[in-house]
Amino acid sequence: MYTQVKSSNGITLIPIETRLLAERKIFIEGEIDQAKACDFIKTVLLLCKEDSKKPIDVLINSPGGEISSGLLMYDCIQSCETPIRMFCMGNAYSMGALLFASGNHGRYMLPNSELMLHEPLLGNRVGGNASSIRSISDSLMETRTKMNRILAKHTGKTEKEIENATSYDHYYSPKESIEFGLADEIVSFSKLLEV
Repeated sequence: MYTQVKSSNGITLIPIETRLLAERKIFIEGEIDQAKACDFIKTVLLLCKEDSKKPIDVLINSPGGEISSGLLMYDCIQSCETPIRMFCMGNAYSMGALLFASGNHGRYMLPNSELMLHEPLLGNRVGGNASSIRSISDSLMETRTKMNRILAKHTGKTEKEIENATSYDHYYSPKESIEFGLADEIVSFSKLLEV
């Protein structure tokens, strides 16, 4: 998709993503994977170098995805000194919800958006000998503990409360998200137009 930009040279068509990037808007859409995580970090680096004080808006509509890729994005958000405002448009499930909850300068949900938390899932069939299966299980439990600690940090809940909330697919409306400490405010679309 393209948009028109007027200049002294006339009208130029540029990709809409380029125009939105100039307005410091980054999108996390669809499955979170290694390529999307690397693109996200490159974009944040670029925007931080341009202006380290001006907020970056991250707009999330994601069913989640790879834990390692999501944690890479999480580390970037947490160590970035530039204010990052998170917006949930549509759905932020699983790793998408964790990233949304980690915003350091406002976590905003549109009125009909939704978050979902659950325990880490195995992506592939489990196979192998008993020792391999035990190793996979131990690793999964460590990952669960790590994710629960992160969510506890950003929600103000105890790890036990997070463990209870993630023991099954738990869906949160915007109001429930605020009550649970996952979000800060329900906003209209016009909040995205603020500079």
